[in-house]
Amino acid sequence: MGPFFLKFCSYFPYNAKLCLNGNEYAKCQLRKQDIAFQALDNGILSCADPKALQRICDELDATKIDGLLRKWLDRLPHQFDDKDRAAGYRYELSILQAEFALTQVLDHPVTGRVFFEQVIRENLDIGRPDQVQLIFNRRVTRRTPGRFRTRVITEGVTPSLPVDYKRSRIKQYHKESQALRTETTINDTRDFGIGRLLHNLPALRRVGFAANRRLLEVERVSHDCALGEEAFQDLQHPRQRAGQRVPALRFADPQVQALLHALLMFVFLPQGFTNKELRQVFAGLLGKHSGEIMPGRMSYELRRLRVHGLIERIPKSHRYRLTSLGLRTAMFYTRVYARVLRPGLAILPTHDEKASAAPLHRTFQAAEKAVHSWCDNAKIAA
Repeated sequence: MGPFFLKFCSYFPYNAKLCLNGNEYAKCQLRKQDIAFQALDNGILSCADPKALQRICDELDATKIDGLLRKWLDRLPHQFDDKDRAAGYRYELSILQAEFALTQVLDHPVTGRVFFEQVIRENLDIGRPDQVQLIFNRRVTRRTPGRFRTRVITEGVTPSLPVDYKRSRIKQYHKESQALRTETTINDTRDFGIGRLLHNLPALRRVGFAANRRLLEVERVSHDCALGEEAFQDLQHPRQRAGQRVPALRFADPQVQALLHALLMFVFLPQGFTNKELRQVFAGLLGKHSGEIMPGRMSYELRRLRVHGLIERIPKSHRYRLTSLGLRTAMFYTRVYARVLRPGLAILPTHDEKASAAPLHRTFQAAEKAVHSWCDNAKIAA
């Protein structure tokens, strides 16, 4: 069963408390069955046989938990001796607290923190009554006890998002910087019209795991930063096709910026564009005449765009058109470069008097000066 504790109260009515952890039980069973796995604190990071792991978790039921209690009651001293048990005095398990956790391991942990912080930022209304009743599938009225609020708790550098319903709680946090943990803790089974005796565990389990899933369904994120980051990084590295190397489309390369700007000129042309048409626009954006760029050079650029999936050839023709990925990439590259990167470069050190006099540069200098002043005052106070 893994680590657990069983403690007895020494005065009437001699109640006792049994606490065990399902994740530790699962780890013990995996070792017993020689199934390779990697632990994640209070959870599983990876497993060689996920179906077997799920089956092990499902097998932890009321019968096994009661069997654990009976085994140790026979071995440990406690208040009820043989005469008491013969008279009908015995321990019966009830559910004081139950936790049901869903751990979703991220394949790109480096972006997990960014993703979770965005989840928090865009779901600050998750604790409102109309949202809570969606998560727990319970009607919330003015008479429903509890405070309906959204709290963002930061312990160290790990933020968490808890939502309360009566005496129960559902919490989300970024676990070990590698997984999204959604955890429902039920402190009173009667919050959901379920009895407290251990045989009600299956019904309570359905409530807990359903609440985890509903929270994920109710939450919203405006954009998928993880997948976007992956697509962006793919464009920054060369690719291999048919044994030949195809160069990357690096964001800060002026020729790449000119090439993607040129592509946007043909978005609304249903017949697409040719090598010659793209070459003329591309040359103009580079400040050259169209004759200075040879058709072979343009064929090289077209092949690079095609291998990266940004354009496609129209069947039975020598014309090309933008793909959906190509349109989004071209707009992202050009807009961010023109509206964010270039204006932001004004804060970098420069010997150009005109650049140093730019409003953004002056604002940054004022902010930097204020920070240094605050640090100096803090040192003096210390």
